[in-house]
Amino acid sequence: MAMKKHIASEWTVLVVLTAMLSFTVSSCTDDFMDLNSPPHLISEENIDVGLLGQAFAQSQYYGMYGLHWRFQISQSLFSDLYSQYFATTAENFDSDQYVEVGRWIDLAWRSFYEVAAPQAYFVETFSEEEGLSLENAIAKVWRVQIYHRITDYWGPIIYSQFGNGETSVSYDSQQDVYMDFFDTLDEAVTVLEQNRGGSAFASHDQVYGGSADHWLAFANSLRLRLAMRIRYVDPGKARIEAEKAVTAGVMMDNSDGAFMLTTQNSLHPHTTITNWGEFRMSSAMESLLEGYDDPRIGIYFSPAVDGDSDGDGSPYEGLRNGLPRIDKGASINPKYSDIGVNWLPLGKGGVNPSIRVMGAAEVYFLRAEGALQGWNMGGSAEELYNEGIRMSLTEGRIGADAASVDAYIANGNLPASPNDEWESPPLTDIPVAFDSGASSERQLEQIVTQKWLALFPDGWEAYAEYRRTGYPDLYPIIRSSNPDVPEDAIFRRMTFVSSEYSNNQVATEAAVSLLNGPDRNNTKLWWDAK
Repeated sequence: MAMKKHIASEWTVLVVLTAMLSFTVSSCTDDFMDLNSPPHLISEENIDVGLLGQAFAQSQYYGMYGLHWRFQISQSLFSDLYSQYFATTAENFDSDQYVEVGRWIDLAWRSFYEVAAPQAYFVETFSEEEGLSLENAIAKVWRVQIYHRITDYWGPIIYSQFGNGETSVSYDSQQDVYMDFFDTLDEAVTVLEQNRGGSAFASHDQVYGGSADHWLAFANSLRLRLAMRIRYVDPGKARIEAEKAVTAGVMMDNSDGAFMLTTQNSLHPHTTITNWGEFRMSSAMESLLEGYDDPRIGIYFSPAVDGDSDGDGSPYEGLRNGLPRIDKGASINPKYSDIGVNWLPLGKGGVNPSIRVMGAAEVYFLRAEGALQGWNMGGSAEELYNEGIRMSLTEGRIGADAASVDAYIANGNLPASPNDEWESPPLTDIPVAFDSGASSERQLEQIVTQKWLALFPDGWEAYAEYRRTGYPDLYPIIRSSNPDVPEDAIFRRMTFVSSEYSNNQVATEAAVSLLNGPDRNNTKLWWDAK
């Protein structure tokens, strides 16, 4: 199934221009236009190549939910909690108890399809019509990047029919979407390889400054991520795509990483939402970081205001997920660790860090998992695992020295008990040091657990990998208010949103038949097949 190349419609152009004009002025009361039916039109003749780069920059920032409130209702209140990077302390926020709050997730869906998707669509179609082959190839890679996050939340999504100009827009199955991802990357990589040393969107590309070489490495690395995602449902295809990615050339060093530029006009979302005091470090994080004596602990989190309240000798304190409302509130915030200072508001010492799209550490851990299966990943599982740790500990502001990295890689320490009121045990019994004599499943747990640590604070990706592999073996939540997902179960997917059932009813009801079960939170996605 190839994604249809619909001609860019005038309503798409209107959305692009509207977003450009309102880039720095947005709020939860933004007016949203109905998909495919805007009230006004602007002629596409007014669009030139100069505006193309601006539209691409917009698709990057909004495609990653960069604006603070969009990030909050899409990631902070869902995947950041379900991956157990954080636990919420806000008494009115029930998503930590597995409640899919409809108005939040509806806004998350609409934020993508009414802001990011139209801009990405416009850039791809316009560049194709104008013969801008390199710009078009980069736009295709970006389309795969932002859409794979959406399908990994919902499963079947609007994809090939987006922008069809109809009042009913059908969904594609997740399997078809993933197969098209690989085809799209094939098309893009061919062009990128033909344009090595070239540049596109140079003054607007917020990730690589237009470098075709870096976009090529990212495209191959993204292919590897998606290949591993389908390992349990289609191992043959997964191996083909993973080996193709490594052979073609993936990220090898932190300098290859995809990091989105942030500015005063496009802040990292954490620099705003941390000021709202809604979440704190999770117990799972405390167990691993403290037990491993991990050098990232002081970067990822801040010491609790109340200090070492549990008497374990460390001021870093985690909170179990799923507390009932009566036990939450701003009054408990001083007892637990906030996110690290780098992500705090600028006035509190924050530095407005770049937004990681994908880093070299993740790529090494993906290769390590492939090597466990006997795939040609360019090294042994242990070698690649160790290099993944090295990339994480030396990335950006973590900056561990060589001696500290070597010591951590050889670390035989085990996760610690959070020493909390719930008497939580250590999260697991695996050390950092690669257990070369262990079963492949235990080695997989080591690989994915270290990848979970390296991905922080990207809860979106960590949540997907947790569902796919079951690792890290996270704590049961304290209380579930969702009858479909008990405390010791995994919240598997988001349900189709209310606005789609209202405005795109026939297509949405048909999409239910593309699932592996009913439209509920305990229905597994297509790739969730372990």
